[in-house]
Order: sequence, then C-alpha cells, then structure tokens
Amino acid sequence: MTINPSAASAGKPQSATGAAPQFVRLTEAHREQVGLTVDGVAITALTGDTVLSAILLHTRRVRDTEFSGEPRAGFCLMGACQDCWVQLEEGTRIRACSTFVKEGMHVLTRPAGAVEA
Repeated sequence: MTINPSAASAGKPQSATGAAPQFVRLTEAHREQVGLTVDGVAITALTGDTVLSAILLHTRRVRDTEFSGEPRAGFCLMGACQDCWVQLEEGTRIRACSTFVKEGMHVLTRPAGAVEA
C-alpha cells in the first residue's frame, strides 16, 4: 500500500465523496475480501487489513479532529499518537491503525448526530 498524493490526476478511481482515496493497494490483492460499513457506506477490505487502511483505501480521511474540525488521516500508523480513534456502532472506541477488519463490522468515524460540512 502506498500514500496516494495525486490519484485523481492520474486517472485513478475516486471515492464516493469525489476525492481520491489516500491509499492505493499495490500488492497482496489475493487475500479474501471482508465486507464492512463505514459511516453507513458499505466498503470492502481484505483479510489482514487494519480498519485504518480499509478506510483510507476508500477515502482521504479517517475522522475530523474534535478541536478544529479539520480532517485527520492517522499520523503514526502504529497506535502511539491517538489520532485514529473511531467508534464501532455499538459504542466501543477502537484505534483504527491497530484493529483488524472483521466481516460485518460497522465503523463510525463521526460521533452520532455530527453534521458533515
């Protein structure tokens, strides 16, 4: 996987929001697919993907900071920086960078009732 600085300009697929995803999968595409939802949108990932990589393969952000509302895409990618916290539909908070995807997962990147800008 690699960071994707200009996928839109390179003719790569864009996410549902119209923005190019942050990551592009380059290898290991042979792994079994896993279905999950992120903010109510069905996406697919591959077995062994983290929630963070699954989200960033489909969009450019993981969450918005609670302080300024600016988009965040994770920072350290190893569970140290606290920048990738998301919530499961039942309310459990998880670190997206160190939690592996599971079939049928329902991930929320915005608190319930949050209004999208």
